[in-house]
Amino acid sequence: MRRPLEDERPGRAVHNFQPNLRSLNLTCSLVVATVVFLSVIGASSPMMAQPSTKPSVIGVLSPFMDADSTFLRDLRERLADRGLREGRDIRIEYRSAEGRIDRLPALADELVRLKVDVIVTASAPAIRFAQRATQTIPIVMAQVGDAVDQGFVASLSHPSGNVTGISWFEPELSAKRLELLKDALPATARVAILREASAGAASVTAVQVAATRLGIVASIFEVRDPDEFPTALSAMADARVQGVEILEGLMISNSVRPLVALAEKHHLAAIFPDSIFVEAGGLMSYGPSLPEVHRRTAEIIEKILKGARPGDMPVEQPTKFAFAINLKTAKTLGLTVSPALMLLADPVIE
Repeated sequence: MRRPLEDERPGRAVHNFQPNLRSLNLTCSLVVATVVFLSVIGASSPMMAQPSTKPSVIGVLSPFMDADSTFLRDLRERLADRGLREGRDIRIEYRSAEGRIDRLPALADELVRLKVDVIVTASAPAIRFAQRATQTIPIVMAQVGDAVDQGFVASLSHPSGNVTGISWFEPELSAKRLELLKDALPATARVAILREASAGAASVTAVQVAATRLGIVASIFEVRDPDEFPTALSAMADARVQGVEILEGLMISNSVRPLVALAEKHHLAAIFPDSIFVEAGGLMSYGPSLPEVHRRTAEIIEKILKGARPGDMPVEQPTKFAFAINLKTAKTLGLTVSPALMLLADPVIE
């Protein structure tokens, strides 16, 4: 006779187990979701994160004398204001020609060989050499007048190519400087205009038109080398001019202290293109606010690093201009600055 199996004994229920496929599928789905969730959290965790991307490389090509320029300092500060931190987001490769134009081509080529992501530069010569060095790396113009007339871009609204940035109409500014000089020296009938022989032709024309309108005789003095500045300003003094306008140019920008000293030596009331001359002791200046220009330059750089094409970005124009007066220099020259002119000035250097 067969013994009953354990599960067949009286009083024990027999369980017929059938798996619940719906519950099993739900459980598996939850497990998969949990694994995915933990993977995402782990990837964003500092302990488990993947290595960060390399900082973007910004090549800065400076044509200026470092001792007289705030170009690099302003750019660093404005980029930091945009949240672009050196070492984390960006790396700056800085190359300075220290005022020597002949060094610019080699420095531009060096930045191209470093394969920087963007080149930032200022002045017509530096932009021209950067363009010759590369037609692919984006170039941002930080300081230059008349970008269209000089052939750097096709138009302000559609620059095309690999160049964009900030530019202004220097002839208009040159005419405005002469007007301010006349306001400061109402009796002025004869002025001297200092220009670089290789730049500023359109500005000379604009100044001559403004001089005729203001009833002033304007004499043009050209220089081809910084060594010619002493001779030029001495000739102005011999001609007994009553005022001097210094036009914009790279050689002039790199001769702040010598030009201010020569104007003082010959007792010449001069208006300059940048407030750095006034800070060094020059009488007056009028031009774009460079801190504002550099702030907007940083915005353009950021857009390019995020993928914007320079040829599709309109060239911007300054919206803020600075008229500066040095009252100490005015007193030395025996000038009384009118209250109306004082109201226009910012900054006023005591």
